Amino acid sequence: MKEHCLEEKEMAEYVILVDENDKPIGSEEKVKCHLPNGKLHRAFTALLFDKNGRLVLTRRAKEKMLWPGDWDGTVASHPREGETYASSAERRMPEELGIPCKMDYLMKFEYHVPYKNIGSENEICGTLIGIVDESTQFKMVEGEIDEIKWASANELLSEIKSNPKIYCPWMLIALEFLEKSDKQMLEKHQKILSSWITDEMKNELLKAIKIHLPEEKWRLVE
Repeated sequence: MKEHCLEEKEMAEYVILVDENDKPIGSEEKVKCHLPNGKLHRAFTALLFDKNGRLVLTRRAKEKMLWPGDWDGTVASHPREGETYASSAERRMPEELGIPCKMDYLMKFEYHVPYKNIGSENEICGTLIGIVDESTQFKMVEGEIDEIKWASANELLSEIKSNPKIYCPWMLIALEFLEKSDKQMLEKHQKILSSWITDEMKNELLKAIKIHLPEEKWRLVE
């Protein structure tokens, strides 16, 4: 019995607890951090685009505790101790999509949103960008992703207008904050991101975000 408990402890995944400035202050089991009263912790959302500016969207597996079956950005997960936001996303890409990809850091934001009475996300979330060829063959990992699709800015804009509830709040916030990204990265990826940084897109993203959470529950972290 004691050995079984030790095995469970070793297998438990831990996330990095942070303060409001993203300074690490400890660690906690991932499951506990996603309960309704979960503590603020570090996460990332990674967005993969092709050279024409289409975004890879993934549908969260129906087995997920939070937002099962909803559409997300490409990959969302949590950095481990000693990792940067970019290196953690680069580690996770092969694990979730079966491909390697170099990632660039854009910006980070804090948000806190409940999911029904089941749990919540209370995170400082780094946003990463990666560029892949449109012919890339992805591999879906059972229990993580149920579906993958490409979407242009106009296609996603139309979908958000008609059905904003099926998109994860952190993905919507990451896209809304794209214009606040590191200036060097905005210049580097200007051609790809230009169609995503428009007044119409920003307005529709803000409407969609407010369906999920009050405005005071998300902010850019400098």
